[in-house]
Amino acid sequence: MVEVRTLRHRLRDRVELTHAGRRTILAVDESTTPSATARVAAIDCGTNTIKLMIADLPEVLVRETRMVRLGQGVDRTGRLADEALERTFAAIDDYAALIRRHHVTRVRFCATSASRDASNADVFVRGVRERLGIEPEVVAGHEEAALAFDGAVRNLRDVPTPPVLVIDIGGGSTELILGAAGTHSDAGQSTAGSSGAASGPMAAHSMDIGSVRMHERHLHSDPPTADEIAAAVRDIDAHLDDCPVPAGEAGTVVGVAGTILTVAAGVLDLPAYDRERIDQSVLSLEAVHAMTERLLAMTVEQRLALPYMAAGRADVIGAGALILDRVLRRTTADELVASEADILDGIAWSMA
Repeated sequence: MVEVRTLRHRLRDRVELTHAGRRTILAVDESTTPSATARVAAIDCGTNTIKLMIADLPEVLVRETRMVRLGQGVDRTGRLADEALERTFAAIDDYAALIRRHHVTRVRFCATSASRDASNADVFVRGVRERLGIEPEVVAGHEEAALAFDGAVRNLRDVPTPPVLVIDIGGGSTELILGAAGTHSDAGQSTAGSSGAASGPMAAHSMDIGSVRMHERHLHSDPPTADEIAAAVRDIDAHLDDCPVPAGEAGTVVGVAGTILTVAAGVLDLPAYDRERIDQSVLSLEAVHAMTERLLAMTVEQRLALPYMAAGRADVIGAGALILDRVLRRTTADELVASEADILDGIAWSMA
């Protein structure tokens, strides 16, 4: 059983925290706690980013992303770097403050590939426990797929042509999830365009070909050479050859997470990163392929000059875009739908 103490300051009233299906008690200041229904906080910690969502579902109150590069060097060393842990813990300290400030009643912290791979993962787990009072969950593959699919598909404004392929490119891994959407919610309404849960994955697979992993493994030059790109393509294609998800059967392709959203911003030629314009934008695959070539031809300095580029993503975006490019070539779709909603939304709705 998980032992929960405090959020590192003196608190009084009770807060319910959810971890791996269990409920535990954490203190919170009763003098300022509102009487509203359950307010949830979802945290998704990946190889390159850590993300926080605080919501009174379906209303989202806070959505934040920090580039912490937790998985820095993990593919080479097998351990989490000290400086990466420091960056991540600093972000978690800030998130803990936001959680307190918003009087959250349920928290779920999910960690993905970097913490799975590391030999010193216990340091990470202990640091999270000290700061939030809960341990991070390394969710099983089938649950991760279900959370990612639900988050990506739940809020689509237009009913997608089935089946739906969700592409989730992270820093350490890439998930492909093929499923059916648009069954029914508790109110019997269609999933797409409503708050009902998606019907879920029919096939899903996680591959160790994330943007940080591919960049560190293959793309060493700035900009990468043709030989380096070719080596990355061979690596990506080998993983796709072994992937059991039939991407070619997809009627709709939805892309989530920072790599794909940044590529979308580039295709749209935005003057700054704009969530509202990116979310559910429909991109031609031809434009995505062209954007991939453009990014790979740029130096990191040139990518940083792009008005929508996050500083912590500029060095690895070429590798991430290349993964997207190779996956899309396995589909028969003509378009990609970019979704700002992702596994973070799925984690939040799992507590509803």
